[in-house]
Amino acid sequence: MLPSHDRYDHADWRGRAPYAWPGGARLAVYLGVNLEHFAFGEGLGAELAPGGPQPDVLNYAWRDYGNRVGAWRLLDLLDELALPATVLLNSAMYGHAPALVAAHRARGDEIAGHGRTNSERQSTLPEAEERALIAEATAAIAAAEGRAPRGWLSPWIAESRATPDLLREAGYAYTLNWCADDAPVWMRTRGGPLLAVPYPQEVNDIPAIVARKDGAEDFARMIVDDLEERLRQTRDGLAQVMGIALHPYIIGQPYRMRALRHALARVAAERGRVWITTAGAIHDHVAALPAGIVPGCPRVAPATMEDAA
Repeated sequence: MLPSHDRYDHADWRGRAPYAWPGGARLAVYLGVNLEHFAFGEGLGAELAPGGPQPDVLNYAWRDYGNRVGAWRLLDLLDELALPATVLLNSAMYGHAPALVAAHRARGDEIAGHGRTNSERQSTLPEAEERALIAEATAAIAAAEGRAPRGWLSPWIAESRATPDLLREAGYAYTLNWCADDAPVWMRTRGGPLLAVPYPQEVNDIPAIVARKDGAEDFARMIVDDLEERLRQTRDGLAQVMGIALHPYIIGQPYRMRALRHALARVAAERGRVWITTAGAIHDHVAALPAGIVPGCPRVAPATMEDAA
């Protein structure tokens, strides 16, 4: 037997119990807008071009463009198409660009935890330090938004072996770290179930544009092709989740925004046939389904979950 994480049971796609999203839709679509802040002269960060010795001004300034300009253009596009978003927020953004976070708050967008900064990985930390990182980011969001976030995406999608346990113990209801399925999956933690909501590693501008060097039109076509193929696949009656991951320093460049506008307009045109929503609303719908419908691990009663936490 190979080593296993033992977080969820294997479940083949074929043979699962069908369920629907609100309005009878079989496809839920959400936008994950990553608002990230990076340290100057140290730490991690995506690169437009291979960086030189620190301070790496080229790549730092490229990333900072997203918070100064690109994210505002993306906000305009979301307003134009009346699209909600799940904001994946580095808590350092409250000090760096508070007006940008406030603009998403004013729209009613969901604010989810995304660590303190994408200059660090939580997977390299001892458990006590990782717990402190989660607590610090969570407290900052709760203080600013008036309530704690319910969802989490780790910076760089990096997990230690204890991360799901720490998230559940910190009060999180869902994680976006595990991209193993096209539908939500219940995960085991030592504090009770944690829902894994699919977050894309393909329809995501970092692996597409930064890693694979896809062009703006390629990425836009990827969004449309993913949408249309999923709509075809949902003829099997099984509910799916389609996430679209966006980083303003990448997608907020003008020529990429032009291509993105066409792709998101295509998504918006399917409103009704598709449930356009947030990751948190997906969690809420799944959590209300009867036990045994959603695969992954056995459900337990809420009281037992609280006892375990």
